[in-house]
Amino acid sequence: MKRVIDVFGVVLLFVLCSCGHIHTISVYNVLDYGAKGDGITDDAVAIQSAIEACSKAGGGRVLLPSGYTFMAGPFSLASRVDLHIAVNTVLIANPDESVYTKSAFKENRGEGMLWISGEKLRGLTISGQGEINGNGVSFMGEELEDSYELKPVHEFNPRPHLLTLIGCENIRICDLQIKNSAYWTVHLIGYNDVVIRGITLLNNLKVRNGDSIDIDHSRNVRISDCYIESGDDCICLKNRREYDEYGPCENIVVTNCTMTSRSCAIKIGSENVDRISHVTFDNCIIRDSNRGIGIQNRDEGTVSNIVFSNMIVDCKYYSDVWWGKAEPIYVTAYRRAKGDHKDAGWRFPKGAMEGEVGRVSNIFFSNIKCESENGIFVGAETPEKVKDIFFDQVDILIYKRSLYENTGYDIRPCEGEGFIRAKTSAFYLTNVSDITIRNSSVRWGDTTLPSFGKAIEKQNVKGLVVNNLQE
Repeated sequence: MKRVIDVFGVVLLFVLCSCGHIHTISVYNVLDYGAKGDGITDDAVAIQSAIEACSKAGGGRVLLPSGYTFMAGPFSLASRVDLHIAVNTVLIANPDESVYTKSAFKENRGEGMLWISGEKLRGLTISGQGEINGNGVSFMGEELEDSYELKPVHEFNPRPHLLTLIGCENIRICDLQIKNSAYWTVHLIGYNDVVIRGITLLNNLKVRNGDSIDIDHSRNVRISDCYIESGDDCICLKNRREYDEYGPCENIVVTNCTMTSRSCAIKIGSENVDRISHVTFDNCIIRDSNRGIGIQNRDEGTVSNIVFSNMIVDCKYYSDVWWGKAEPIYVTAYRRAKGDHKDAGWRFPKGAMEGEVGRVSNIFFSNIKCESENGIFVGAETPEKVKDIFFDQVDILIYKRSLYENTGYDIRPCEGEGFIRAKTSAFYLTNVSDITIRNSSVRWGDTTLPSFGKAIEKQNVKGLVVNNLQE
């Protein structure tokens, strides 16, 4: 039961909860604070005013009511606020690049600016069945066959990240449609206690760097029941150097999600300056992706105690614009490439011109069904950097389905060319230790191609156990 009463311009929403208690929620309608909702006027000031009034009064709901399009430049969220995007309502980013001036990565201004943001918040909810739209294509260059051209960038990149929240606790993002980010979409940094549930996140598949959900230096995160399409990574766990004061990324649970990516649907890394551990991905589907599950360690941090279970992974080749070569599963540890990247000063430890790579260990794959043009790749600089990797009930069907030719395996970003030229093997293992493959199977498509190799190709592997691999 819901009942609404207007008291001195602030709506009181009375909600009867399942336990029979009545809760009162103050509702702050952005129209009452000057928002137009005409899709032309920049409503950021009005939205900001409603948020500040709500938080200052002790909390409640900031309502973007049904039937409007609210165009807005950057604004900040606040503690104890439920930003509620009502059904049939759109919140869309202002396409004017000049309004985005605050970096998403502190002093590093080479990787995008802030649109919706918040720092050190407690008790924030973003909810509703409306739409948050990043207006992404407005910030891109020419449309190419496989992507959008990136505009030239040296030290300043005006492309806005859709939502960036830093150092927060008790955050809920539920039931929304989120679309068309120009850069990373949901970036959560230094978090404790986060729930992302039931969102539909649809980015343009041609927008590069269009990550969907990035969990960065965060703990106790639950992501469930989401549908995600993204040009870049769908769900990515990392520890960026700019925010190294927040510590490791751990205690992450992802369940019941469906994902499509031109890059990597599920990725751990490549930025990792701390520890990523105690993570589970379960009951997920990956379709039409350039890479399925990827552990891509390129910095001094470690990756350990990760479980992937009960998944369907479907991959195909895309162009070299996108990292990946249709590897359904990819576990790697290589030092990051040196170079004059736009933010090279942030890629390595302070004062260093090159870095190291940490160990990847205790990674478990169970009941994974793969269909792809390529096989599983496990590789490292030296065998001690990737060890104790377990494949149990991992079934692979390899067959040709795209117009792109096999060129081996993609290990970018790293020193050298970034590709290993080789035939397609179901399991390609190089410079790794203690690999177990059991109760698994390999099938090849109806047409045998010259690019097809072996069930297992191994080079400098220390400790390989194979038990009941059917071919």
